[in-house]
Amino acid sequence: MPVKIGVLRENALTEPRAALVPAGVERLVKKGAVVEVETGVGLRSNIADEAYAIVGASIVSDRSRLLASSDILVRLQKPALEEADLLKPGSIHISFLDPFNDLKLVERLAQKSVNAVSLEMIPRTTRAQKMDVLSSQASLAGYAAVILAAERLLKIFPLMMTPAGTISPARVLVLGAGVAGLQAIATAKRLGARVEAFDTRPAAEEQVLSLGAKFIKIDLGETGQTQGGYAKALTEEQLNRQRQALLEHCRNADVVITTAQVFGKKAPILVTREMVEAMKPGSVIVDLAVESGGNVEGIVFNEEVVKNGVRLVGFANLAGRVPMDASQMISSNIIALVEEYWDAESKSMVLKEDDILKGCLITRNGKIVHPSIESLIHHTTV
Repeated sequence: MPVKIGVLRENALTEPRAALVPAGVERLVKKGAVVEVETGVGLRSNIADEAYAIVGASIVSDRSRLLASSDILVRLQKPALEEADLLKPGSIHISFLDPFNDLKLVERLAQKSVNAVSLEMIPRTTRAQKMDVLSSQASLAGYAAVILAAERLLKIFPLMMTPAGTISPARVLVLGAGVAGLQAIATAKRLGARVEAFDTRPAAEEQVLSLGAKFIKIDLGETGQTQGGYAKALTEEQLNRQRQALLEHCRNADVVITTAQVFGKKAPILVTREMVEAMKPGSVIVDLAVESGGNVEGIVFNEEVVKNGVRLVGFANLAGRVPMDASQMISSNIIALVEEYWDAESKSMVLKEDDILKGCLITRNGKIVHPSIESLIHHTTV
């Protein structure tokens, strides 16, 4: 009997992306899967239900039935506890899970014998690159952050020489030169801004310079990055030294974009209240780390506030601001994951013991199998 793959519509108002687009569904149908998608799954990404039907999917309006009957369930946002209770035992559930912060959900999925794959836990390795949801969406978020800032800034980005005089280019400061930061640098440069950037990883300097931006050097002592490519957490002393050095750069900036996150932990505060107060009225700060606590002191989750004349933008899910491209990219990532473990004979996913699944498989066969999450749950119950 062919495997049934269900694709859920995202209920959150802040989530306009679709987990799979019709091109991805078509690939699964050609592999012999029965694909059912919930009514309206792609509407907020400008994808009509008919586009899914054309490639062989069935359109289902009964969400509860889809949850209970799917052998593989694909979505973006993590399930509520009541939806986790409806999942089919032995099924594979693919979504963001926020496992470090939602241990109750992890325990419930284990109790239901659901094999839960956490998209944000896919390791950043060469083999898993095509499945790397965080990187694909971070690139779009970096672009969207600059566009948001440009809309809100009360001056233009590029140098302009006119009969009425010369307009100096806007100054943009990007803190964190990972995937999102590098895209923010590239986008701001394309718009004609004067860009400088900082990252704790010395290896980032070459990438920043290659995009035409200036790299800010601060002696913080020993820093670096994890095996997964994430910046290592700084000590409080290092953070204070960094803030003092960046104060003058913030004072001169028209736009500050912060992107620094430490995987599985609260984001570090890079821009203090003192730094915000030092900035010019009319300046704009966009915080891409707001979903993990924020890099900016005084940032408000999913809101836009003005403090001392400086506009602080803390919108969540910036990749969702360009949902058509975001859905296409995330769909490709998820399809790559499914195809990596697709067994042609059984026409289903077969979860193997390998380096990718060791990183992103959280629960399996009624147990919590991810060592870090299992250890975290153990410590909280002792």
